[in-house]
Amino acid sequence: MTISRIQNIHVLGRDPAQLARFWQQALGLTLQFADEDRWIQLKAGDDSFAIASPGEGVAGQSGAVPVFEVDDLEEHAASIESCGGRVLERRDMGDHGRVLTFSDPEGNIAQLFTRSA
Repeated sequence: MTISRIQNIHVLGRDPAQLARFWQQALGLTLQFADEDRWIQLKAGDDSFAIASPGEGVAGQSGAVPVFEVDDLEEHAASIESCGGRVLERRDMGDHGRVLTFSDPEGNIAQLFTRSA
């Protein structure tokens, strides 16, 4: 059971396209991927920073959400729960992959991501 990398960190945006333009102009981040105005992922060096629309973000989200890329969501889900965390949601994103949203024992939100095979 290993974490391969931080897949991205995302913030919530009421107007993701406008917010993406801010990050591109203010810091020079470049467009990596856009799913219309639902999810816009920008390149920050070798890392990714994304803006999620309210429908794509995490319910009750405030602040940034780290997303860790893993090979096996279910193995990690069991570990999270056995260590006092809580699995909040599992979501299949088709060709993109699958996401598991969880909270740590203090209620901080994070996600695990696995790519589609």
